[in-house]
Amino acid sequence: MNVNVGADWRPRVEDDALLRGRGRFADDAAAPNQCYGYFVRSPHAHAHIRAIDVEEARRAPGVLAVLTGADMEAAKVGNVSRVPPVNGRGGKPLFIPHRPALARDIVRHVGEPVALVVAETPLAAQDAAEQVSVEYEELKSVVDVRAALAPGAPQLWPEAPENVAIDWPGLKQDEANEKEVDRIIASAPRVARVALVQQRIVVASMEPRGATASYDPKLDRYTLRACSQGVWPFREQLIGIMGIAREQLRVITEDVGGAFGLKTGAYPEYPALLVVARQIGKPVHWMSSRAESFQSDNHARDSYSEAELALDEKGRFLALRVRHLQNLGAYISAVGVHLSTSNFVRCLPTVYAIPKIDGQVRCVFSNTVPTGPYRGAGRPEANYVMERLVDEAARITGIDRIELRRRNLIPSAAMPYKTPVGTTYDGGEFEAILDKALKLSRYAEFGKRRAQSEKNGKLRGVGISCFLEHAGSNPVESASLAFPGGEKLVLGLNVQNTGQAHATVFPRLLAERLGIEPQQIQHRHGDTDLEIRGFASVGSRSAITAGNAIVLASDTMIAKGKKVAAILLEAAETDIAYRDGAFEVAGTNRRMPLFELAEHARELVARGAIAEGLDTIVTAETPQTFPNGCHVAEVEIDPETGVVSVVAYTAVDDCGKILDHVIVEAQVQGGVAQGLGQAILENIVYDPASGQLVTGTFMDYAMPRADEVPDVTGDIHSVPAKTNPLGVKGVGEAGTTASLAAFMNAIADAIPGDAGKKLDMPATPERVWLACRQGASLRGEKKQSN
Repeated sequence: MNVNVGADWRPRVEDDALLRGRGRFADDAAAPNQCYGYFVRSPHAHAHIRAIDVEEARRAPGVLAVLTGADMEAAKVGNVSRVPPVNGRGGKPLFIPHRPALARDIVRHVGEPVALVVAETPLAAQDAAEQVSVEYEELKSVVDVRAALAPGAPQLWPEAPENVAIDWPGLKQDEANEKEVDRIIASAPRVARVALVQQRIVVASMEPRGATASYDPKLDRYTLRACSQGVWPFREQLIGIMGIAREQLRVITEDVGGAFGLKTGAYPEYPALLVVARQIGKPVHWMSSRAESFQSDNHARDSYSEAELALDEKGRFLALRVRHLQNLGAYISAVGVHLSTSNFVRCLPTVYAIPKIDGQVRCVFSNTVPTGPYRGAGRPEANYVMERLVDEAARITGIDRIELRRRNLIPSAAMPYKTPVGTTYDGGEFEAILDKALKLSRYAEFGKRRAQSEKNGKLRGVGISCFLEHAGSNPVESASLAFPGGEKLVLGLNVQNTGQAHATVFPRLLAERLGIEPQQIQHRHGDTDLEIRGFASVGSRSAITAGNAIVLASDTMIAKGKKVAAILLEAAETDIAYRDGAFEVAGTNRRMPLFELAEHARELVARGAIAEGLDTIVTAETPQTFPNGCHVAEVEIDPETGVVSVVAYTAVDDCGKILDHVIVEAQVQGGVAQGLGQAILENIVYDPASGQLVTGTFMDYAMPRADEVPDVTGDIHSVPAKTNPLGVKGVGEAGTTASLAAFMNAIADAIPGDAGKKLDMPATPERVWLACRQGASLRGEKKQSN
């Protein structure tokens, strides 16, 4: 990203170990006497299991155990789907089906685990798995979300008629509002309409999932070392599945090779590993292959939206109606419903003043891998709908797309702004950000660049995407401060570093507040034995919630320190101040450095003179924030091949106060790269007849390469959040949330006529070539008619 960060650049603490190959990922820390697991998975999308014969596999060389669904039931393993309750239309609760650790009677998607083989070596486990014989009776399947709703479609669950898990009428469930929106749209002078597909994609983190399970019979305690996005919520799900007490499970996470929402929740493999580790009395390690991850890791997106925007004669937005369908897959992932309902609708109306909004969602089962969070988790879907709809509104009204946006932006003077869906924006300067993005992208000169492309036989287009998202997700997060002795302070956090440089940013933040050196602070996370409550590193929440917890922890520790300093410095507590790493008596030269005072406090506790030392643990609640911005994509298309090249990309983001410019820019750049992948390349394809996964490897599933990802010209327009003491808003989802519409609007702008306006993602060369041919044909017909 082309922003001059100057003196703000400092190397990341994490990078030295990673560059030297000293990272400790899921496959990097073999336990003594470790053995290996391999999962037998269903080759069918939908089938009854009539029999499983594992005897030959048990006799195979090196095999220690073979477990099936019967073993999971005997161990009283519960539902792997740990889903918060949600009410739908008329108060009808969400139907949450039982997801087994190992399927026993029926399988509902290709790749569902049926048996677990454990052996002394990985190859022995894999060889023995091939000896497991499963007799299936294949059933009809359905993989498409709209097909799953059609009359006569195969039903996955009797308790979910028409395959609907929940019919969600919106955040407010307001029938009067729904009727009013219907009335406005029916009577409006102009109504823009779009129908959009968000294709299914895989997360494809650099490191697939993996875990090592062990059991200590003396302590009656399990340990699971796994890649996660936060050990506390990860453990909470697992103890619910296993039916055990919190103290009976320790979860450890060290380095994580990318997550993006994929590694938030529990999966069937983890309880199965815990059960077999207890049964054989040895640590059991499993590491997913890439092909295995395609059919077992949560997929992402896979939704269909129909949206209508009513406008008056002057192009003012009057009302928005959205009907959204989400493909849940065969089961419900931890937040699969939440991301497609609340997360989706809370993003509306993004940056626009729309008086009335009716957003409703139906979540639908199909014979596919469950869908879950992926960078943005509902936010990119909502913004994509909004920005494609605004461009369509510009087309049908004849109003310039920039002018139409400008005319409907929420003005800064309206802040704080209460939206029709119930959220309140604490601040934002949307028009200023739009202007800055247009200037940086040299939008006014685009006509010249388009003319030059035409001379070269190419089509050129530019796409605008204004965006707003909510960040913070679960508001609760904790932090701990511990003084182990010497001039060291241990900062303990729950939020997991999966590439966001927590060990760099958070110690520096704390050091600045305490007036000490960052090198004096050790960052610890990834261990439930720290007993630090919180939620996962998702939804751009870490800087907001953990940052607020760090502020509260430091303030709490200083307040305790003042009491101790008053004793040691023989002064009134009201006369004690903290400054530059030391407690002092105001107006005097009497002072005591922080670490020295911590040592004295420990001695006072030992003598019973005071109740507690300076060690501190706090839990904070932080309201949501609303990052926003404007991205501009410029593309060039070869009409002879349909190949799309991104020739320029501009991003202006308001992420509140910035804690580290380099990391912010890297987050935006990475998000844009992932958005590009979805916009023009990535697509999970299931065969509609058999339910088989067609794009099951990187041989069939396209990913963006370095030469396809644009360099980002960017700037930050910071409006500090008013809802937390740091003023941060979050930035992790921004690049993905904004870029989808920017890319697709640019492609639509490049293609002559309206053919490009109807393109769905991914805009592959074949699809773009066909649209170009259609556009050229229509243009030729118009010339002939003239």
